Amino acid sequence: MNKNVDPAAQDTAFWAERRCFREPIQEIFDAAGLLDQAVDAHLERDHSKAGRLIAEANMQEVWDWTESIWGKYNHEIHRACPKNGTPLKVRKGNRDKRAKPNKKQERELIDRDGRHCQFCGIPLIHAEIRKAMRKDYSAELPWGNANHTQHAAFQRMWMQFEHILPHSRGGPTDLDNLIITCSACNYGRNDATLEEVGLIDLRTRAETKSA
Repeated sequence: MNKNVDPAAQDTAFWAERRCFREPIQEIFDAAGLLDQAVDAHLERDHSKAGRLIAEANMQEVWDWTESIWGKYNHEIHRACPKNGTPLKVRKGNRDKRAKPNKKQERELIDRDGRHCQFCGIPLIHAEIRKAMRKDYSAELPWGNANHTQHAAFQRMWMQFEHILPHSRGGPTDLDNLIITCSACNYGRNDATLEEVGLIDLRTRAETKSA
């Protein structure tokens, strides 16, 4: 806390609604640029160059940024604030039977929202693209079971289809309750409501769409 700022005003600013947990760092966009170049090199059959670019995009700074959100709990980032009146967790048997959208819904969501996180705005990569790239670049694109064994840029830009009202709170798996986000904005929130973590309900502001 800044000692030169009135504590009440600082508290108000701290708890004010925000669009994402933490603003993206430049290295994320630098890594995205490297992966775009890698795709071009791959299409030109320059596999050596593509592999080098993919490996270069595996930046420690990007991994550290993601880990700061979905790793060890950080009060400066998460600011958890339980609210009265928010939906309680629903027993598994009473939740929507489908926890994830089907392929048709995924296509419709991409058509509606584009390929950028609707919270923090970073470019995203569908898991199917990552799996396809690993067939040719498994050494340069590690993807283990633990977070620290996964490629930083592909992990950070991993496209998610997130429930606005969490599935565990009774949120349905339909287009009106789904939105495209990055992995950090999705897993960082876990099963909390937007209100509980101080994030803006995106349905109340102009949409952020990308090609």
